[in-house]
Amino acid sequence: MIRRKARPTWPNLTRTGLNLNVRGLLQAALAGLLLWGGQAAARTVKIITADTLELRNVDGQEIVIISGENVELRIDEDVVKAKRVEFNRTQRTLTLVGAATYHTAKDGQDLSGDNLVVDLGSEALTGQDVLISDANLEIRGSEVERVPGQLRAQGGYFTPCAKCGRTPNDYAFRAERLIVYPGDRLIAYRAQLLLADHPVLYLPIVVIPLNDRARQPRLSIGKDPVDGYTALADLPFSIGSSVLGTTMLRYYQNRSPSYGGGVDLHAYAPLRWVDRIDLYTLALPRPVYSRLGGYDADLNFSMKGRLSSQFTLSEPTYTLNVTRRDIGRSDADPERGVTYVDFAARADYPLFTAALYYSNRFGPDPTTTLGSVLKHPEVALTAKTFSVGRVNVDVGVVAGDYTAASNPNSRIASAAGLNYSTTRLQEYHNLSYTARPWRDAEVQLTNTFTGRYYGNGARTVQLSAAAQLTQNWAGGNSFSVRQEYVRNEGTSPFAFDVVSYRLSAPLTLRLNTVPVIGSTFTVQYNRDAFLPRGSDLRDEHLQVGGSVVRLPVNAYYGLDYNVATGDLDSGSFNVTVGDSNSNVLTLVPALDAVAATPTTPALPARPAYYRRSSAWPFPKATFTVSGSYSRLSGGLQPLNVRATFTGDTRTNTFSVFGTYAFQEDALQAGRNLTSVGLNYSAALTRDTVINPLSVVGNETLYLRYPRVSGTHSLTWRGYTLSTSHDLLLEQPDSFKESGSVTVSVGTVSGKATNWQLTYGGPYDLRRQAFTRPQLTGSLTTTQPGARLSAAAAVNLIGLDQFRTELAQASLDAAWQKGRYSLSGRATYQRTRNGLYPNDIATDVLTFDPLRVGVALGKGERPNLYLTASLRQTFTYVDGVRQNPTPFGPVIGLTYDRCCWAVQAEADFTLRRYRIAIGLPGQFYPLFQLDPNGASVPLLPFTTP
Repeated sequence: MIRRKARPTWPNLTRTGLNLNVRGLLQAALAGLLLWGGQAAARTVKIITADTLELRNVDGQEIVIISGENVELRIDEDVVKAKRVEFNRTQRTLTLVGAATYHTAKDGQDLSGDNLVVDLGSEALTGQDVLISDANLEIRGSEVERVPGQLRAQGGYFTPCAKCGRTPNDYAFRAERLIVYPGDRLIAYRAQLLLADHPVLYLPIVVIPLNDRARQPRLSIGKDPVDGYTALADLPFSIGSSVLGTTMLRYYQNRSPSYGGGVDLHAYAPLRWVDRIDLYTLALPRPVYSRLGGYDADLNFSMKGRLSSQFTLSEPTYTLNVTRRDIGRSDADPERGVTYVDFAARADYPLFTAALYYSNRFGPDPTTTLGSVLKHPEVALTAKTFSVGRVNVDVGVVAGDYTAASNPNSRIASAAGLNYSTTRLQEYHNLSYTARPWRDAEVQLTNTFTGRYYGNGARTVQLSAAAQLTQNWAGGNSFSVRQEYVRNEGTSPFAFDVVSYRLSAPLTLRLNTVPVIGSTFTVQYNRDAFLPRGSDLRDEHLQVGGSVVRLPVNAYYGLDYNVATGDLDSGSFNVTVGDSNSNVLTLVPALDAVAATPTTPALPARPAYYRRSSAWPFPKATFTVSGSYSRLSGGLQPLNVRATFTGDTRTNTFSVFGTYAFQEDALQAGRNLTSVGLNYSAALTRDTVINPLSVVGNETLYLRYPRVSGTHSLTWRGYTLSTSHDLLLEQPDSFKESGSVTVSVGTVSGKATNWQLTYGGPYDLRRQAFTRPQLTGSLTTTQPGARLSAAAAVNLIGLDQFRTELAQASLDAAWQKGRYSLSGRATYQRTRNGLYPNDIATDVLTFDPLRVGVALGKGERPNLYLTASLRQTFTYVDGVRQNPTPFGPVIGLTYDRCCWAVQAEADFTLRRYRIAIGLPGQFYPLFQLDPNGASVPLLPFTTP
């Protein structure tokens, strides 16, 4: 008998009674459970619901027990539901006692079974009598084991028909062993095919693709005008339980050689020190027009893994990538025949982190600048941040041998050619010191250095040192002094690590004050001790800024004065005056008298009183003025003024604005007021349910270059009347139109039935009429089982348009009632070429497509569907049809059983007849008859 030590328990805690202290205790226990002894990152566990918690010690193993009517946990993104969950702290396992479910977010699978065991270290899961379901399959297994990347089951039963809701299933499989690669494929060994749960066929192996169609098995045979007959075959395979892939075979009749092939392979943890291997390689005969002959090859090989080490904090990791891209490149492409190799390894030690990088290029010598940096190799050592007293230190060293694009400013590298090779040693450090020498004072010292030393004798230096003293005092006031020294110099032979020259020693004095509550004032002085290269003027600026936030005023300003030149470089301001709550009285509670103490005086009693937020006399008005100055942009910038008035409700607003330019325009002298305008919105506040009425609009008049534009709308009882215009008031003589004007009426958007009618188009103010008016209308209505959308545009007679005719129309509809359905889209468009009256009309009528369907059979969900569709375009030029092809519908018959289907199609336009079978994932063609003859696409000896 197992003896257990008694431990304190928390009996019968309700879900709402699971307080933060208990949760914290459990999270602490889970944190210890999920740590790999410092060898891996812990998985995050969250308790969603639970009733009781219990801590036990059984034979030296610490166990945390969570139980309740409905226990729910989240492990990262996975969801666990059970009535009892046991965490084994020692073995790092989670046991779901009794019936439980485990939902994997990554794979979208639901695993249901008894006594499921989850290894939180390896993320593996085992259980008995488990039901697995996802969007495609339902799998049952007497024993199930799940590891990252695959799921294994013994004595399994699986079917794609479980989602169809029929008993028995149309077809299913029973196998001795199942392996599921989520999102890729299912492999069953020694399987029986069951029809209506009756065994009919024994198969040594069954493979069902679960991925997208592009990665599934396929066989395609065709004929190309250049390559002649072609054949393509992708055949999946698996090796053991951890390797799966696809064999790719290609054939091109007119190429020499004619055959090609490759493999797309994925291996999951094939070795202890390898996590994953991916290999894609494809060799194709070069195109017929290529003069090189032979093969073009694509290669993409990647491997990643981790190594065991007792000296590192975590397992060292590595990655290897090998890539080559020849297919699709021209014969003269400089990247043809080039293979790139990239390797990276990283190890985390207690005191530092070490990394090794190797990047190289194999193949023809480069004839252009390299697009990447070749490292053969590079070693990086980065020390962990440490402190010496109050000094924090970051330091690192990088050394390597590099080949990269040459720096044009380096004479040695430029003389060597477009690319240059040499060694480089880089040392960098970052030192920081912070101290508080007296009250409310802070001293900060920083030093940053990066030095690069090259094998050809060149070097670059980036040095920065700074000292700052900040003194704060009551009320948010502060004064700071900062002196910085920056030195960047040297010429790198490479283009990827060029350093721009800089010698600077900026001194910054900054004063921040709060003169009164609600205001700030800032003065900052900057002076560089060194002159900029190529300039006689010192970088010396005085900046002044401030703000006032005291109702009803909200204002800010800023000035930048160049001391060296004696000019004001820039400035800006914004002032807003207004307080919408100035007429609201707020009660201030009374205060009782407070007796004096040895350190504080007595305070008299104060009665309650009412106060306002400000004394602003116009609570419904707000005024804003803003402007700026820029010496580089010519001086004073436009001044913007806006006044906004609000009604009794905030939805009713009216604002006017104007813009005044201080700078004269050479073509429009004297027109300094450049624009004025208004915005408004209003809604009735009475009878808003039966007679809702609202108006919205804006209007802008541009005065410098006279133009008027605006939009206005009125909405009443779900109907909207709107107008928009944009017109030149001073129209050049060569312009036939001043702009456009439109008027429209219709329903508001969002209704089940929506219609819109619009009239307008280009307008000429001088002739006071439309030049090319158009009337457009649209109607969209949606009801259960039906949708109809129609639109039309009619050109009307105008000053420059001499006919009334239909310009375009469209009809888009879908209707279904019972077993019958109708859907499709038809469009019509007319265009004209030439001059009136000899212009010629071109009409295009398109069906895209028009489809009629009827369901045959009994029951609410029939299995047989008959469809007829038409996808055709008719073109007429001056009334004469240009493509006199016969009227060619497509007739289809589909027998759908949810998890499989058979489809027959007759295309009378192409004179093509074919039959296909559909399985989960895609349709497979079985037979095809066309003008070229009969073919069976799945058989390689038949051709279309």
